[in-house]
Amino acid sequence: MPPPIEDGLPLIRQSNFVLFWSARVLSTSCFQIVSVVIGWQIYALTSSTFDLGLVGLCQFLPMLLLTLPAGHIADRFDRRVVVRTCQLVEGMTAAGLALASWSGVISPHVIFAAAVLVGACRTFEAPTVAALLPMVVSPSILPKALALSVSAIQTATIIGPAFGGLLYIAGPGLAYIAVGLLYLVAAALVSSLRILVPPAPRETQTLRSVFSGFGFIRSRPVILGAISLDMVAVLLGGATALLPVYARDILHTNSLGLGVLRASPALGALATSLVLARWPMERHVGLKMFGAVATFGFATMVFGASSWFPLSMLALSVMGAADVVSVVVRSTLVQLGTPDAMRGRVSAVNSMFVGTSNQLGEFESGMTATLFGTVPAVVLGGAGTVIVALAWSRLFPALRRADGFPRRSA
Repeated sequence: MPPPIEDGLPLIRQSNFVLFWSARVLSTSCFQIVSVVIGWQIYALTSSTFDLGLVGLCQFLPMLLLTLPAGHIADRFDRRVVVRTCQLVEGMTAAGLALASWSGVISPHVIFAAAVLVGACRTFEAPTVAALLPMVVSPSILPKALALSVSAIQTATIIGPAFGGLLYIAGPGLAYIAVGLLYLVAAALVSSLRILVPPAPRETQTLRSVFSGFGFIRSRPVILGAISLDMVAVLLGGATALLPVYARDILHTNSLGLGVLRASPALGALATSLVLARWPMERHVGLKMFGAVATFGFATMVFGASSWFPLSMLALSVMGAADVVSVVVRSTLVQLGTPDAMRGRVSAVNSMFVGTSNQLGEFESGMTATLFGTVPAVVLGGAGTVIVALAWSRLFPALRRADGFPRRSA
């Protein structure tokens, strides 16, 4: 018999959710620290926007190849074990980068190889974490848990970049070692999680069932529209890969300033996610998502044109606030509309879309900045995001008309 669900307690006092939330904060913080340190280190070594984009491509390629196996594994094995294993491998990778930095053998090729390994681990970790959450909280509080889970990501995205930029001042090796230790703690927390909602019976695995996540999403226009809108918008409007260029060459700051810039979107996102946890969205969720994506695009254009640090921080904060609305709508539609037996495969496809928008978007940003210049690339990307929001509102009328979230699938 599964342990009793702590329905009588507020969500933030339910021990299982606190463990989950803390582990996610630590794991995401580690990823953010690594992103800041790798970005600053590769730009210091090469001064190349193209190489900054290649880091994103290196993280994306394993995601493209491993998404289907990741979903299969998330649905067939203990999700806690999968997450813990990924975190331990990511921690060892960070330790390897520390040794390479201290010994003086660090090079772009070493960083690219580490980015591939981290990207592979994230491909397995992200969908498994998403599929694990509905198993460790009461079904009645899942929507609030999803919003607070997003707040964990945003909290980490505030703490991680600033901490990473600060640690980089003392040397990249120290930052990488801190990441390794934090991943170890996150893995221990995941190991302590209790399964409160037993998994549904697993279907027999065939080649068709492995691909069934794509078929499930394709058959549901609301989910397909939400995932693809988020992917294309962030693919065009993501300026994260170019933040080292803005920090050093446009805003004339140091690695700590870069950390502050990377943390700025999460400031707006964290505030918004806490509001949504307190007052969840219940009506007109489709229109709110379209409005949020358009706002993200306009804020990207402001950031791209800004050469004043406070305005850049403000624009990034608005981008984060708008993005979290889109993330909460998309995540809730996916989680509540997917049966548990398929949640790993559907979450894996969802993670591939998200990873495409983030990692491949970084490569796209590096390429367009090399071709057109940094500022034009970011401004044009923001304008493209606004156009996509308008186009998707016509292509996916079911999403535009979505008035609320579905009931949770069994």
